[in-house]
Order: sequence, then structure tokens, then C-alpha cells
Amino acid sequence: MWKPGVVAASPSKTPAERYAESRRRSSRPKLTDFLSLLSFELDPFQLQACEALEGGHGVLVCAPTGAGKTVVGEFAVHLALSEGGKCFYTTPIKALSNQKFADLTARYGSAMVGLLTGDTSINGDAPVVVMTTEVLRNMLYAGSSALAGLSYVVMDEVHYLADRFRGAVWEEVILHLPESVKVVSLSATVSNAEEFGEWLVEVRGDTTVVVDEHRPVPLWQHMLAGGRLLDLFVGEAPDGRARVNPQLLRVTEELGRFHVPWGRRGRTGGQNGGPGPRGPRFRPPSRVDVVQRLDLAALLPAIVFVFSRAGCDAAVNQCVRGGLRLNTPDEAEQVRRIIDERTSDLPAGDLLVLGYWEWREALERGIASHHAGLLPAFKETVEELFVRGLVKVVFATETLALGINMPARTVVLEKLVKYNGEAHVELTPGEYTQLTGRAGRRGIDVEGHAVVVWQPGIDPKQVAGLASTRTYPLRSSFRPGYNMAVNLVQQVGAAAARELLEQSFAQFQADRSVVGLARRVERNREALAGYAEAMTCHLGDFTEYAELRRKVSDREKALARQNSSVRRAEAAASLERLRKGDVIAVPSGRRAGLAVVIDPGLDPLGEPRPFVLTEDRWAGQLSVTDFPTPVEPLGRMKLPKRVDVRSPKSRRDLASSLRNTGISVPPRNRRRSGVDEDPELATLRRALRAHPCHGCDDRESHARWAERYHRLRAETEQLERRVAATTHSLARAFDRIRALLRERGYLAVAEPDETAGAETAGAGGAGEQAPEEVLTEHGRRLTRLYSESDLLAAECLRHRVWQGLGPAELAAVVSALVYEARRDSALEARLPAGPVSDALADTARLWAELEDDERRHRLERTREPDPGFAWPVYRWARGESLERVLTAAESAGQELSAGDFVRWCRQVVDLLDQIRNVVGGGDPVGATAAKAVAALRRGVVAMGTV
Repeated sequence: MWKPGVVAASPSKTPAERYAESRRRSSRPKLTDFLSLLSFELDPFQLQACEALEGGHGVLVCAPTGAGKTVVGEFAVHLALSEGGKCFYTTPIKALSNQKFADLTARYGSAMVGLLTGDTSINGDAPVVVMTTEVLRNMLYAGSSALAGLSYVVMDEVHYLADRFRGAVWEEVILHLPESVKVVSLSATVSNAEEFGEWLVEVRGDTTVVVDEHRPVPLWQHMLAGGRLLDLFVGEAPDGRARVNPQLLRVTEELGRFHVPWGRRGRTGGQNGGPGPRGPRFRPPSRVDVVQRLDLAALLPAIVFVFSRAGCDAAVNQCVRGGLRLNTPDEAEQVRRIIDERTSDLPAGDLLVLGYWEWREALERGIASHHAGLLPAFKETVEELFVRGLVKVVFATETLALGINMPARTVVLEKLVKYNGEAHVELTPGEYTQLTGRAGRRGIDVEGHAVVVWQPGIDPKQVAGLASTRTYPLRSSFRPGYNMAVNLVQQVGAAAARELLEQSFAQFQADRSVVGLARRVERNREALAGYAEAMTCHLGDFTEYAELRRKVSDREKALARQNSSVRRAEAAASLERLRKGDVIAVPSGRRAGLAVVIDPGLDPLGEPRPFVLTEDRWAGQLSVTDFPTPVEPLGRMKLPKRVDVRSPKSRRDLASSLRNTGISVPPRNRRRSGVDEDPELATLRRALRAHPCHGCDDRESHARWAERYHRLRAETEQLERRVAATTHSLARAFDRIRALLRERGYLAVAEPDETAGAETAGAGGAGEQAPEEVLTEHGRRLTRLYSESDLLAAECLRHRVWQGLGPAELAAVVSALVYEARRDSALEARLPAGPVSDALADTARLWAELEDDERRHRLERTREPDPGFAWPVYRWARGESLERVLTAAESAGQELSAGDFVRWCRQVVDLLDQIRNVVGGGDPVGATAAKAVAALRRGVVAMGTV
């Protein structure tokens, strides 16, 4: 186990081992040079990956969180600098980019390292540039000059390509990078690393796959139940797997019998309204108790995952109110100094509305929250203090687990359910592994600890299943979009673009998924040939005869369904005509016989359900299903105004009167079904009898084989449809996108002399002769709009619906294309009156037209514009203070934290910047966009940006 600043001692080596090591060092001089810069020795998987890199291979490294994958990325940086080339280090999130920028700057100096994250641009021409993956994708599409000399690209957290919203960017980059660039892919442990590696070999050439499942710091699993911290596993079961702790099972079973789940009402059977047999209502342990329990067991620092922003903040407040203090006076003083350094640029007038003083007090005590709603400056301060050991417990949402280097001694999960934006769902084994992977600081902790807080409904066996399952497959979320389509057509043409899409990991996985289906189709075809031979008849074509039999059977069933529907309608109509006192016959079933109608049971919204009394004194409702044919009254009985069917005497007297009416049940008439009267069926039956095979002695044996043939052929055709739908699925989606873009004037068919002899792939498929497409002026604009609503933004510019707006007004309208409320709200978005409302209405109208086209072309729909952020961003762009903006949002019932406000403002700025670049500063909308960017980029929104 290595520690920072200490070189791990090597055990004495044999002469042969020393000779082999010297040979390896001489064959890998750059790695040897790199190792001299480190204060620790590399693990075998790190050495293997680094040696592959120096050998000229690309690498895919899959290893657990905290195992040290980034060392391989840092070696790629070292190689690029030693070779006089460039290295781009890409990350999925800005926080990770900032962190890696700081690390590399400390090693190589500020002149050698740059940072590009969309809203931050520092030394972008440096030989080493850290950037978000989207920035690199945009550079590739734009053909940026910064790509010259690029030799290595590190793709940190490459498993992000499974992200349904942003995952496509990773595949776009991998597919578009020049062949000369070596790709270093760093991923969390996934169960299909070999599959991903095979795809990388196909699209990037020689790639070495390095998989290491060993955690450098062992992880112990626990549950906190009834105030006791108990191990989840004890020893091994007979099958060799870890055995769930029997003591834990007994404790949780006893607690489960005693407690009612928290928030539910238990059965009240006790005296004076007290708790019933289930015992008192369960309440989870207070956060103060949990933290103190961890502190007593020397398990701090800890990350407590709460899965709710409000829950994180409430937990911090609970701990502060409970008097919890985890820092010494000296540590508190260090915290104050770092806070002052990190937040000195915050406007003094904003401190109160930001909750600065409460946040500061909690940090001084060693307590913090961490979630997307925090102000970026606050979040970065928390991260620095935690890494320095000056924050002892962080209450966090799952976003903390996504790549940020914040390991702890212990990870606590309050629940095993989280809200995914649409519903509350249980954690998957992959998510559990990702979250608990933060436990155990390499070089500091001998072991890490994962703790699940018990509550009713949590079974230790369920936790054991999450903790022991290692299935975490990487599934591509890649799909073509509008911006991608026009960029591909512009760069390589439609035919080559289709081929490129066929090379995506998404298509690679889709094609693999049909391999088994294709084998089944082949086996079925062989079986069908055997069935066809078995049903061969010497008198004629038995396939034809079997088809006639099937048509007869299908027609009989259709007529039977039709007759049944007609009879039901007739029966329902007859029941509607019944009146109180009518005597009817119930034709069959347990209630068969005479009955008198007590209440017709008419229902204006449904079928009638008459309430009757039978001659054997049963009283109840009948329905249409009791009458296969229409019912007609057989007579009438005079009934009292009120009939008390609950009285046995009343029922007995009425049944006696019913029997004494002299009415008898008529014999049942056999109703002609209408099947024999159908002319189509009669024609089919005549053709069947006239067929030569009808007289075959082996007719029924042949028919059995024919039926098997028919069933297997139907199954095979269904399999073939599934194979066809999966094969070339991305290219077909690309064709549908191009068709819509041609309709809307973003693509046009090139003049014949421009593409004479070119073989392209149109909507008909690859290899067909089809005219090539070129981008129109509007299409060229679309190539530079990188937004979830890219085509809608292009349409708004094209139709000039944003013309004449002022800077604050344009910011308000543009916000509708980027903002998305966190959850459904019944509140009406408040909008600035006049031009903003009109422009938003026009934007919504264009969206509705676009959605109609997308539906017609069977494309994924563009998200509806959300005006929920229009009023806050309008007020901010108009120059109002942060306090006034957030207070107004709160008074309107809008959930808008300072961190959310800054994040959405920066996204609006990003789209406004794109609009300015697309239409140019000479265009009125472009000039207004530039002014809007300047108006928004102030105060907390400008902090940390360049």
C-alpha cells in the first residue's frame, strides 16, 4: 500500500528478475522517465497499460473507482510532451476538468496546460488541454486548427457513453478522431469490457484492453440497524459465496415485526387510539446519531448519499442544530482561511440570499452538503476542504459519485431507492458499486466501509445481492441527431456518413444482438424444409389445401366473434327494457329458473345490471353474461313500493308469490348462428371439398405437419422482422432525419454535374445510385448549433421570430430552449409581457409544427420549450440583484437554488454565444445576443469563467 510522498519498498529480487526489469526499462525509456516523476510504484495493470501506450497501442483501462486509472492518462500527457505533440484530456463534467487542470498545471506549469469547458477558456493553444468531451466534439466538426499535432486523446470516465442524454458525444469523438491519434479510454469496471474493446479495435485499430477488478483498498459492507453497526457478510456459504450475517438477519427480522414503516399508518388496535399489533411507527435514526456512531467507530470522513437536494441541506441543518462539531479549533481556523480565499469574489450583497453564513458555520464544524443546486464556488470549496480532511461528513446526491476525486473512509446509503427524474426506482448493482466505490482512500485507509441504514422493507439479502453482483454492462446510447446529420453530410457526404454510423458502438451492439436471432432463423428454415417434405401429398399441392383449411377456420372464428358481439348487444338492449316486477327466465348457471326484477339497474355509462330475486330466494345482480340470447318478460308481478330483500321473511314471501304466478320457464330455442348462412364461408367450404388433397387417406397426418409448418413460418417471419429492424437501424434513422431536413430546406440535392458518378446512400439504402446532398445556408447554420433543441433554434433564426427583441428579452426567450424543470409543476410560468410572450408563442408554434413532422417521419421528438426560467433570467439580464431574482422566484412558488440559477444562466449564455457566432455580429439578432451575454455574465454567473 503506497502513501503520497513515499516510494513503496521493493522486496529483494532475484538476479533474473532484476535482469528482466532492466530489459523492460531499457525497452520503455519514456515510461522509466515518467516513473521517476512519481512518488509511488505502479500496480501491474497500470504498468501493462503504460507499456502498451509506449508500444504504440491505444488502450482501454477498466478498473474500480480509486484504483488509479488516471495515471495512465497522465502517462499519455507525458508521452505527447516528450514526442513534441499534443494531448487532449477530456472529462464528462466541468468539475472534473477543473480538478484535472489543477493537477496537470501543478506538474507541468501553467504555460503547458490549458482548459476549455464551454464557459471557461484558458490557454487553449497549449500542448496539453483539459476539456469537456463536448468541446472536443465541436472542434472536430469545425475542423479546428487546434487539432494540428494532436497525438493522444484521453477519454476519462468513458463509460459515460451510456448516458441517455450526452452519451452520443463520446462515440462521435471516437469515430471522428484522425487515425493517427491514440485514444486512451478510462472506464469504471464494466462487465462487457471485452466487447467494448473489440469495437475500439474495429474503429480505432490496435487497442489493448486492460481489466483490473481488484480494489486497492478492501471494502467492508455493513448495515446500521437499531443503533447497531453489523457486518453484512460473515464467512462463506456452502456454495462459496459470502454468507449473510445470521445475527443481522435476526435483528432486522425482529425490527421489521415491531415497527410500522415510516410515514405509514399502522393498524390501531390498542387502547385510547394507541399503536396496534404492529407496534410504533418507524422513524429513521437522526443524522446526528448516524454521524456520531461513525465517529465513535473511527469511520470518518464519510459521504452520506441522501438522493435529494433538500434532504442534503436538511441533514446539514439537523447536524448543526444538534450541536455536532467534528473539527478542532485549529481545523476550523484553516477552514475559515480557505473559505475566504475561495469566495472573496462573491458580491457582499449576495451573501445573505446565498445562505453563505449558514454554509460557512457548517463547514467550520466539518459538515457540508454537495449537490447540483449548490453555487459552483461553494461546491468547489467543499471538494477542496474534503480532500484536505477538513470536512468530516458530506451529505450528497449521487452526482458526487460521477468522477470527482472525493474518496472517503466510509460511504453511507440512507435508502436504496432514488428518484431518476420520472419515478422512484431501486438502485441497480452498478449504481450501488459506483456509490460505494468512493469508500477507502488509497494510501490513507487500510480498508473502506459501506454502510446501509436499515428501514422497514430493506432485506439484508437484497443488500447482499447489490453488494455481490458485478454485472455492470456498458450499453451505447448513440443515435443520430440534426446537428450530427448536417455535420456528417458536410464533412463526408451522406454515403460515407451512413458507413460511419454503421461503425458506431450502438450498431455494433445491435448487430451482435441479432446474431442469435439469425441463427434461430437459419435453424427454423431447415426445419421448415423438413415439414414441407413431411406434408407432401401425391394427389396435389397440400400447402394450398392447408391454406384453404386455415381460411375456413379463420372465417368461422371471425363469424363466431361477430355473432357473439351482436348477441351481447341484443342482450344488453333487452335488459334495458326490463321494468320493476317483470318476471324473466334466467337461462343457465346456478341462478337458472324464474326471477322477478326488483330494480332494473340501469347505468347511463355502462351495461344494465338488474337486481332480481329468484324462486329459490337468492337476491342479487345479473349481467349481460348471464343471457346468451335476448331476454323477454314472461309476465309481471305486483311488488310493494319498497322491497326489503335483506329480510329472510320478505325474500321467502316474494319467492313463494313468484312460484304461484303459474309462469313456467319456456324451452330454450336453438338460435341459428349465422355461420351457415355466410356466403364467403360457403364458397371456401366448397373449394376445400373440391381440392384433390381432400380425398387423401393421409389427409389428417399431412394437416398436422402443415399446422406445424404454419406456426414455425409465422415465428420465423417475426424473427426476420426483428433482425431487419435492428440491422442498419442507425443508418435508417439518419435517412429519416435527412428526409425531414430536405423538406425544411436544410439539405438540398446537388446539381448533377457536381457529383457525377458519385455513388451515395439515399433513403433506399447503401450502394444505390442517388443524387448527393449539400447543405443550404440554413444547414450551415445548423452545423454550429450544439443544443438539445438545435433544429428548433435554427428554425427560430430562419423565421426571424426573435427579431426586434432586446438583450433581456432575447435571453428570456432563448432560455425556453435550454431550461427544463426538475419535476412537474402546476404553477404557470410567469412571463414578461409584450415582446417576450409573443416571441415565446411563436417559438412554441414552430415547435408544434416541427413535432408534427417528427411524428410523421418517426423521429424522436424535440423537447417542448419550457418558459419556467424566462422571468428570472430576464430580471437578471435587466440588472437586478441576485437577492431580488431568487426572492421573486421563491415568492412565485418556483424551486430555484443559487446553484441552479447559475447553471441555467450559463447554459443560456452558451446558446446565446452560439447564436451570435452563427448569424454574426452584423445581424440584429447576433448583436443583441452579444449584448445579452454581456448582461448575463456578471456577479455569481461570471465567477470562475474567463
